[in-house]
Amino acid sequence: MAQRRPFNQQRRKFTPRGGAPAPIELPKPLPRAVPKVYGPPIILLEDEKKKVFEYQSGAWVAYERTIAECRLDCQVKELPQKVNKMTRYEVRLPIA
Repeated sequence: MAQRRPFNQQRRKFTPRGGAPAPIELPKPLPRAVPKVYGPPIILLEDEKKKVFEYQSGAWVAYERTIAECRLDCQVKELPQKVNKMTRYEVRLPIA
């Protein structure tokens, strides 16, 4: 009759093969971009013809740049309220 093996198993000793593992090369950190600093907000209005107006001295006067030009280098946020069917924008110009 066959006998049962004992419950506790014998553990094998670990023998590494092939020597030491290759060192892991970490990627070089990328240089961080300098954060842009923006000035105070300016409220601008844009009509259906894409003309832009700025509030100065109690009157809305024409602004020299369009909103598309401002988006290239400025921080532009569209505000939810409309004024006389004109879209309001909050524009922050970068500080040099």
